[in-house]
Amino acid sequence: MKLSKLALLAALITGANAGANEGRQALYQQTENETSVAQVSHCSCGEPVCGCEAPADGCDASSCDASSCDASGCDGGCDSCGSGLGIGSCLEGFGCCDLGEKWSLIDCTPLGFTLGGWTNLGYHSSNNTGTGILGNGAPSNFNNYADKVQLQQQWAYAEKVADGSEGLGIGGRMDYLYGTDAPDTQTFGIANNHWDNQWDNGGAYGHAIPQLYGEVAYGDTSVKIGHFFTLIGNEVVAATVNFFYSRQFTFYNAEPFTHTGALATHTLDDSTTLYGGYVMGWDSGFEDNGDAYIGGVKRQINEDVSLLYATVIGRFADTGKGGAPLERGSIHSVILTTALSDKLTNLIQYDYLDTQDEVSDLVRRTHGLNVYFIYQVSDCVSIGSRSEYFSFDTQQFTGTNATYNQTYGVNYRLTSNFMVRPELRTIWDPDNVGINEGNATSKTIFGMDAILTF
Repeated sequence: MKLSKLALLAALITGANAGANEGRQALYQQTENETSVAQVSHCSCGEPVCGCEAPADGCDASSCDASSCDASGCDGGCDSCGSGLGIGSCLEGFGCCDLGEKWSLIDCTPLGFTLGGWTNLGYHSSNNTGTGILGNGAPSNFNNYADKVQLQQQWAYAEKVADGSEGLGIGGRMDYLYGTDAPDTQTFGIANNHWDNQWDNGGAYGHAIPQLYGEVAYGDTSVKIGHFFTLIGNEVVAATVNFFYSRQFTFYNAEPFTHTGALATHTLDDSTTLYGGYVMGWDSGFEDNGDAYIGGVKRQINEDVSLLYATVIGRFADTGKGGAPLERGSIHSVILTTALSDKLTNLIQYDYLDTQDEVSDLVRRTHGLNVYFIYQVSDCVSIGSRSEYFSFDTQQFTGTNATYNQTYGVNYRLTSNFMVRPELRTIWDPDNVGINEGNATSKTIFGMDAILTF
């Protein structure tokens, strides 16, 4: 079996022409100089406006000259200040703001690698899990070290993106993580402490290497080979790529975090990107723990609407965390992102997971529906809502068990490199399956974190 896997990997490497990008459609991206649709404000033709970053269709760049409206314009010198709030007056730090230039630790080394990272400190008032969804006391989500100011992510990365625009391009990436999020990011898919799964440091902290891969590119196609993040879903491990401090139950309980194998990405045209590859199971390092196909398609339907479909089909685990059974089946994730206006973005995500063990008995069957609305008040401030329905049927909890999560949050950028994210999250557990401590039917949690990128 391993020989056939190596042959498949070789076929993927030699048969692809190569330029892989992450398939996830995050609403909010701060890392690696990427900007999401929710962060770009478009201005109308005419006089320069405050906080404008890009011209609307048919406008020239002069309509986006915001130099005439700095913070002093909030005394009344800029009529458009505060318009994002729906009020006529200006509010310091909301309608007008000056984020300053973004700085990096090291832009480019002699070898062509970019070095960077971030420091993420967080606090949440309570844990959101009691006995856990699997009924074994395991956490049901990140943020399980309550009522403490903690280092959640000390992240560092080195990356060189493979550029195939002028022939063969070579690149790669390595990520290192230390903090309270690291134990949830390790390769726990195999219960033998392989790769980084034994790198704990005390009861809550640990180390992880969530990505380590090489990349080759040629023309419009690229291939990653190694250990990399999944295509499935919207939210991710990295704090800088999510709008909210907390994460979905769907993300934590029904989606893979990482894979090891090969993933090809092909840019078919300006509107369509295709993904396809082979991975050795879920959340495992460089050891055989399954055979699965990973793939998907991303389509820009029009100027305001995009659609992403991603799937993993096959054998996910031979030996799981805590001696969990062999797991095989499929997961399907669909994400529809719509720019409802220049400032308001909607994202709808639906995941369906169905897996069985070696004798075809049910392991997990889950449905996850997440609906986001993100409103950009200004370059400095965005407000957001996340509504989640997550249901599951497992060996431990038979039948349909539903939980609900409503989160409201604010992203407030003080500078281009520093942001705080307060949020209020309410979790309902009508079936009392252990989402909340003490099997409470409902719980409201306050959380807040700060992110410094470099």
